[in-house]
Amino acid sequence: MHQVSTTDYHTAGEPFRIVTAGLPPIPGDTVAERRSIAIGAGGSATSPRPGALDDVRRLLTREPRGHAGMYGGFVVPADDGGAHFGVLFWHRDGYSTACGHGTMALGAWAVDTGLVPAPDDGTALVRIDVPSGRVSATVHRSGGRTTAVTFRNVPTRVLARKADLATSFGTLQVDLAHSGAVYASLPAAALGLSVVPDKLPELTAAGREIRAALEGHEALGGHEALAGHRDGVYGVILYDELPDTPTGPHQRNVTVFADGQIDRSPCGSGTSARLALLAEEGALGGERVLRHDSIIGTAFTGRVRESKDGGVVTEVTGTAHRTGEHRFVLDGEDTLGAGFLL
Repeated sequence: MHQVSTTDYHTAGEPFRIVTAGLPPIPGDTVAERRSIAIGAGGSATSPRPGALDDVRRLLTREPRGHAGMYGGFVVPADDGGAHFGVLFWHRDGYSTACGHGTMALGAWAVDTGLVPAPDDGTALVRIDVPSGRVSATVHRSGGRTTAVTFRNVPTRVLARKADLATSFGTLQVDLAHSGAVYASLPAAALGLSVVPDKLPELTAAGREIRAALEGHEALGGHEALAGHRDGVYGVILYDELPDTPTGPHQRNVTVFADGQIDRSPCGSGTSARLALLAEEGALGGERVLRHDSIIGTAFTGRVRESKDGGVVTEVTGTAHRTGEHRFVLDGEDTLGAGFLL
């Protein structure tokens, strides 16, 4: 009987399942190399090859132990002594290169468990190697409790503005940015939709169609920011413009990623993409802050900190809370095996 232990968090409503025991060996010298090995020769980010490690991913993302919206990570060694640890991000379809909400959850977990020392009042910096590079989570503390986490991403680069895309909605114009993964952005109003739960089926279908239509798009071809990251478009951000706050722009979004998965949070890496695009438009700068709402009403705040390596360094702040600790088992006599997806 195989056993897998996890500690679960949610960041602004989006789950993140951290595997703490029960993993097979994960070979590789870097996080990026371990991800490639996890995907397997001939596999892809959303269609990995079968193997012992992927059996664990499927066990934890499928019913009855998980669900179609599950997200999580395998903690692995850092690339070098400059980070506390590394992580392989996964979801129901496979493995991603970046995950802002997961980085925030991991920062809270590292401090909550004592892996990274932290003051009762103040902040602690958790450095994490992810497939797209080295990121950090500044964990804010008050009275011995974690109150918020700030995710500092790899530099985000704008790839294209108003790229024409033929769809069943007609020709759409999308903006593309690389924030550890490639995100396409466009107003939900361009599809005749708004970002509200009642429209989620239509938003999901539109996001899937747009992501598929962007496969091989000329706007992605040969861009230097994509060197070493050839997974194509990871997520589609559909957003509503809301009245500005006193400190900056205000938007509500839903991010449709992988093969139709929905981010319940405002999407950490997706928020980085929106920040870079807004900064290029002149809507952000200095101390101006984006309030970024999710489809369920939770919020991140984000700002641009500096220009670097042809892009901008962003910081996104939100909350992460532990939801449980679990020991999952797979009985050899269980005919459902790793489970199912509906």
